[in-house]
Amino acid sequence: MRVEETSIPGTFLIEPDHLSDSRGVFYESLRTDELERTAGIVFRPRQINYSVSRRHTLRGIHSVRTPPGQAKFITCVRGALRDVVVDLRVGSPTFGRHQVNELDAASGRSVYVPEGVGHGFLALTDDACICYVVSTTYVPGTQIDINPLDPDLDLPWECAGTPLISDKDAKAPTLAEALAAGVLSDFAHT
Repeated sequence: MRVEETSIPGTFLIEPDHLSDSRGVFYESLRTDELERTAGIVFRPRQINYSVSRRHTLRGIHSVRTPPGQAKFITCVRGALRDVVVDLRVGSPTFGRHQVNELDAASGRSVYVPEGVGHGFLALTDDACICYVVSTTYVPGTQIDINPLDPDLDLPWECAGTPLISDKDAKAPTLAEALAAGVLSDFAHT
């Protein structure tokens, strides 16, 4: 397993080692001891979520207020998707910047998203399934939603045609509006 920090501090791309033979492939998707050893991340899973989407579905940008905060270990378990993280931590040297990763079931590639960093994705295939292993359980009223089409963020979704997007995400505030509302996490406290 290779663990590499991305351009967003505390966000990591995880590439599993594949063991292949005539039967197929085996790999370890998540090893919390390896995350701790290689990246200093103490990750304690508390809930596992799945989302299944049609091609061109755009979901995000989502995060959770601190407290309770929520770190995420994200893997595409069927199909393929364009995964985007956005640094929403006020005071971070990369505040407002993004990182794009292509995730697909064949590679088993995963992304670790720390507390305070937003996440979204575009489904590149029909029936794409994403798995979120998260550090806290769902707490109503703590979600942070940022409009994934915020022109100031200018995220490179590269969607052929108009993306399928929920009303909630389409009506979500821009990053500037969320910052003005005081709902974003402070970098020093994440």
